[in-house]
Amino acid sequence: MSRWRWHIKQIFERIWVRVTAFGVLGVVTALSAAWMGRWVPEDLGVDVSADAIESILEIIASSMLTVSTFSLSIMVSAFSAAQGSATPRAITLLQSDRLTQHVLASFIGAFVYALVGIIALETGIYGNSGRLVLFAVTIAVVAMIVIMLLRWVQHLSEFGRLEDTALRVEEATREALVMRAEDPVLGCCAWEEPPVGSWELMAMRTGHVLHVDPAVLQEVAEKLGCRIWILAQPGAFVHPGVGILRCDALLEDAQARRQAEEALHEAFTIEQARSYEQDPEFGLRAMSEIASRALSPAVNDPGTAIDILGRLMAVLGEWGQSRPKGEAPRCLRVMARELDPEALIRNAFDAIGRDGAGQIEVAIRLQDVLAGLARTEPRFAQPACAMAERAAALSQQAMVLSEDAQAVAARAQELRAKL
Repeated sequence: MSRWRWHIKQIFERIWVRVTAFGVLGVVTALSAAWMGRWVPEDLGVDVSADAIESILEIIASSMLTVSTFSLSIMVSAFSAAQGSATPRAITLLQSDRLTQHVLASFIGAFVYALVGIIALETGIYGNSGRLVLFAVTIAVVAMIVIMLLRWVQHLSEFGRLEDTALRVEEATREALVMRAEDPVLGCCAWEEPPVGSWELMAMRTGHVLHVDPAVLQEVAEKLGCRIWILAQPGAFVHPGVGILRCDALLEDAQARRQAEEALHEAFTIEQARSYEQDPEFGLRAMSEIASRALSPAVNDPGTAIDILGRLMAVLGEWGQSRPKGEAPRCLRVMARELDPEALIRNAFDAIGRDGAGQIEVAIRLQDVLAGLARTEPRFAQPACAMAERAAALSQQAMVLSEDAQAVAARAQELRAKL
C-alpha cells in the first residue's frame, strides 16, 4: 500500500469522518425534500400537515441527542474497561470499530436531519408535495433508527469485554501476519548485505516506524541509479542516531545528498504509537500483554493466559502455513528482510513465560504450544526450543514444588530431544 493510500485509510478509520459524513447527509436529505417535491404530482389527494411532521421531527431530534450522548458515554466506558482488563494497545482497535462508528454516525445524522427539517418547516420552503416527500423520508429515518438501535443493543452486550478485545487483537495480528507471509519483503527483493561504501540514512525523529512505502524508494533509486536496503522495518524503534536504510548512490555534492535524503525520508512514516497494519510483532506483543495482565497478582486469572496461548499458536501457525503469492518483486532496486521467526516467538511468549513461570497450568500449556509450533513449522523449531528452555529455567526459580518444576523441565528436554 502506498504512503498516501495508507494515510487516507487511517483518516477514514477515525470516527469523526463517518460522523461528519452522516451529518452532511442529514442536511442534504432534509433540504433535498423541497427539490424532490417538484416531481410529485399535486393531485395525489394526500395532504400532510406541517405540524404532524414537525412533531415527529422534534421527537427524533430530542431522542437522538439523548441517545448519542448516552452512546458516547458507553463507548468511553468500554474503552476504559478494555484498557483495564486487556491492554491499552487494544484501544485503537475499539476506536476503529465500524459498527460503533456507523451507529453513532447514524444517530447524529438523524439528529441533524431532524433539526434542519424543523428549521426548514418553520421557514416554509416545503409545499404540499415537499411535505409529503419529507414525511416519507422521515418514516425511512425512523426505520433506520430502530434497526440501528437493535444492532447497538446487541453490540453492547459484547463490546469492550475481555473476550471481544482479545478477538480483535487476534484478528488484527492474523491479518498483519498473513499479509507479510504472502508478501514477505513488502514487494522488494530478497535481502543481501549492502556493499562496502554504501552510506546510511539516519532517522529524522524519534518514534516507531508505522509504514514503509517501497514504491517511493524504488522511484528514488531509479532516479539515482542506485540500490537501497531497508534497515528499519515497520515496528522498529528509531531515533536520529539510528539508520533506517542504506544506499549505494554516488552523489556528487552535499546539495545532491541532501535532496536524496529528503526524498528517501518521504517513504517512512514515524510516530510515537505503533500500529497493527504492517507490524505483526506489535500484535503478538499486545496479545502477550493481555496474558501478562491476567497473570498479575491483582487479577490472578490463569485461564485467560491459557486462552491467549491457544490464540497465539493459531495465529503463528497460520503464518507458517501461508505461502508467498509468487509474484515478481515490484521494487527491483530495493532490498528488505523477511520477518524473523525468533523475534515472533520472543514477542509472543517471553512475557508469558516470565509472568506464568510459577503457575504449573500456564507453564505446561506454554511448553505444549511451543512444542506444537516447533513440530508444525520448521522455521519455529530452534526459536521455540530455546524459548521452552528459557521458560523451564524461569519455572525452576519460581515454582514452590520441585516436582512441578521437573515436569516443566521434562517437557522442554523432550522438545529438544525431538529436534
